[in-house]
Amino acid sequence: MKQMATYDLMETMRNTNEWLGASARAMASYPIFGMVPHPMFKVMSAWGRVTERSFARMTIKPAWGIRTVVGDEGRDHLVQTKVEIERPFGNLVRFHVQNRREKKRRILLCAPMSGHYATLLRSTVASLLPDAELWVTDWHNARDIPVSEGKFDIEDYTQYVVDFMKHLGPDTHVIAVCQPVPLALAATAMLAEQEPEAQPLTLTLIGGPVDPDANATEVTDFGRRVTMGQLEHLAIQRVGFKFAGVGRQVYPGLMQLSGFISMNAERHAKAFSDKIIAAARGLDSERDDHNRFYDEYLSVMDMTAEFYLSTVERIFKGREIAKNEFVVNGHKIDMGKITNVAVKIVEGTNDDISAPGQCLAALDLLTGLDESKKAQHLEPGAGHYGIFAGSSWRNNIRPLVLNFMDRHSKHEAKANVDATPVAQPEAKPVVKLAASKD
Repeated sequence: MKQMATYDLMETMRNTNEWLGASARAMASYPIFGMVPHPMFKVMSAWGRVTERSFARMTIKPAWGIRTVVGDEGRDHLVQTKVEIERPFGNLVRFHVQNRREKKRRILLCAPMSGHYATLLRSTVASLLPDAELWVTDWHNARDIPVSEGKFDIEDYTQYVVDFMKHLGPDTHVIAVCQPVPLALAATAMLAEQEPEAQPLTLTLIGGPVDPDANATEVTDFGRRVTMGQLEHLAIQRVGFKFAGVGRQVYPGLMQLSGFISMNAERHAKAFSDKIIAAARGLDSERDDHNRFYDEYLSVMDMTAEFYLSTVERIFKGREIAKNEFVVNGHKIDMGKITNVAVKIVEGTNDDISAPGQCLAALDLLTGLDESKKAQHLEPGAGHYGIFAGSSWRNNIRPLVLNFMDRHSKHEAKANVDATPVAQPEAKPVVKLAASKD
């Protein structure tokens, strides 16, 4: 009950701040105050609007907001998201482009489960969709999953990725971003050993902690300083009575968000004060840069306690992936079994989350893979976000990744544009189950 009371206390504080913002906005917006020549009321109203929106966003899953894609013929095509595999802790979602010729590139984008929703990769999806058929792992908020659905740890995550790869088949290119990098690598190794005919064509690993000790950061240092007992005591709580997952042990999204903000507290404080001043002057807008960024940044999700704790204990502290000692459902995974899947590593020189070298360590584990199938790229001046969603991704990294896919594909790059229109396949039913070197 103590853990549950703390969880409900955090939600009460969030709800109270949202209410205070709404109250200030409504009171300061009374028309009668227009007769008082004092800026206090405009500032109060602006503070209320910004505060109400900010705290309200913390409980809302953002929409993908990708409505159309321009086809090769220059015409807009509508985009529809479809769930192809539905599971308790996460779905496989396809971005289906209507009335477009089927693209030869088929990409599975493994989104991170690290506090934010898969929509954090919205710009990544939008950049890949014109040139590929695209699927994304869409993870669920743990507070909305009943306790009766059981546990979900890194072994379950890996098995989900394996099943998604099997579903899409061997003509698939896999891209893993940040947190799922080591688990996507393990999933590929599982397929290589157990069902080699289902292996993807390529695996692109972007800024993930394969070996956290290769280049320590503040994130990895924290994992070293805190014991598992301390971490469980400080970070884990039980979902409160308001949600479907009542009683489930989680690492709360609101607690994660406080950690995110504390890392750059001064910058966030200035961003909000500037936004309030702009709103008071009438210079803001619904979809300005501030709102677009913070609508996503402030939307957080709970992680299951077992997933968070097993990630820290086995990936960061025990370094099971780095030591090639990772076990899934009692079976030891051998990264050396990967012999046919081309692997590309992407890192950024200014990445302060997964520093250069942490992801590159994957290539040393691939002892059975020919050097011609290994590639790496270190993007100068790019931070963690930039290597998968910023200008570095759009201008430099994305073209390299697509070229890498084409070189190691069964199809030539030119085959991505077929001269003959192909009829769109019927929608698959939802399946419900319990420096560069190229």
